[in-house]
Amino acid sequence: MQVDLDGRRVFLATGGRAHEPGRPLVVFLHGAGMDRSVWALHARWFASHGHNVAAVDLPGHGASEGPPLASIEALARWTLALVARLGVDRALLVGHSMGSLAALAAAALDPERVAALGLVGTAATMPVHLNLLSAATADNPDAIAMVSLWGLGPDATFGGSEAPGLWMLGGAQRLLNNAPPGVLGADLAACNAYQTGLADAAKVTAPTLLVLGERDLMTPLAAGEALGQAIAGARIVVLRGAGHLLPTERPEELLAALRNLGLTKQRP
Repeated sequence: MQVDLDGRRVFLATGGRAHEPGRPLVVFLHGAGMDRSVWALHARWFASHGHNVAAVDLPGHGASEGPPLASIEALARWTLALVARLGVDRALLVGHSMGSLAALAAAALDPERVAALGLVGTAATMPVHLNLLSAATADNPDAIAMVSLWGLGPDATFGGSEAPGLWMLGGAQRLLNNAPPGVLGADLAACNAYQTGLADAAKVTAPTLLVLGERDLMTPLAAGEALGQAIAGARIVVLRGAGHLLPTERPEELLAALRNLGLTKQRP
């Protein structure tokens, strides 16, 4: 599905079902350097269980026109504008990594538009190692190697795919390689600059679920738990042995967390 927003084309996946009036909207926001494809399983399940789905390519990613947005605050405003463009007053926001920061900032900026939050592989701040930031800014392939190796849990780097015959590490690197030049660097710079996570957390009024990886090297478990403690009533699910790239590394477990902890309105 394609829509125009601020004069630029935005592509979003609907989980294989056309939007129907009156169904709640779920917006899925991907992480740095990635695209909507990481949400394929989750988008299809929600679309088949009573929701309209928008798994978006953020500006400059996938099939959406660029350039990439330069700050988390800009991504938050863009997300709220997309919800309005899709003709609904409120939406459930589910974001991974950079997408989780955008969802968090959006919920703080306009609480009335956010019905619930799913924050995946998240923390109040996401400082980026100087070597990674420098490599990504220079479009050095070392940045992709660092993100994929640091982002996956130990089992995933040796295979780990739930689909027989697929190589999870290679798949993550191929996805990151698909990003246009400058996108990964812009995304990581935006994450690195975002410093208002705890202040934004205090403004969240929506029911919130955090899904965290026990072996996450990029947003460590303790940092994710600290964010959860700063959000009133937030619930936390920890995926044992998992790393940072949860939508692709542990898609089934992530879906189980999202569907079983009150974030969905299921059909009978």
